[in-house]
Parts: sequence; C-alpha cells; structure tokens
Amino acid sequence: QVQLAESGGGLVQPGGSLRLSCTASGSINAAGWYRQAPGKERELVALINSGSSTSYADSVKDRFTISRDSAKKTVYLQMNSLKPEDTAEYYCNLDYVVGRITFNSWGQGTQVTVSS
Repeated sequence: QVQLAESGGGLVQPGGSLRLSCTASGSINAAGWYRQAPGKERELVALINSGSSTSYADSVKDRFTISRDSAKKTVYLQMNSLKPEDTAEYYCNLDYVVGRITFNSWGQGTQVTVSS
C-alpha cells in the first residue's frame, strides 16, 4: 500500500504552535488526524470530509485546525495553544484517489512533545 509522508512534529513549549503535514500521491477525498499517547488508545483529533466540513475532538476544539491544499495533495493540522496533554504520536489517515483506485492509508506518525 502506498505510504503517506508526514512531517512537522517536534518539541514545543506550552502555549506554542506546530503545523503537521500529510501528503498523498493522489487526490484527497477525506482525511483525519489521530493521536496516541503512551499507554493510551489512539484517539481521533480532527476530520475533514470531501466537502471540506470539519469536526474536532472537544479537547482540541478552538485550538487545532484541519485543512487541505488540493493542489499540493496535502492535509494540515495547525495546532495552537499547545498543552502538555497534547503530547502524543500523531497520525494522518487519508482517503485518496490515484487514477481510478481509491486508497485508505495511514501516515508513519510524527511525535509531538509539549514541555517546558
């Protein structure tokens, strides 16, 4: 299965910002960002559908923004006002089309650490 290219994680102080990117090899229909902290289950953070409607977990609402650039075949997660509890491995999941084939793939994950 085709892999996605994730980037943008890192270490940031509380209150800081990061932007995650996830690039596919085809046109993106829908996308989601998920995260998994050590010892916890993977949880949904944000979704964007084919009509660009978005939804967010309550814990990140008004702080995180999911968006996409169709020309660049990339989905973003802008994270502002980061908190220590946002520390996790972040994964993108994309529905995308290459030719006439629709794929669903996960990114490799990118670590976000919020700490002073």
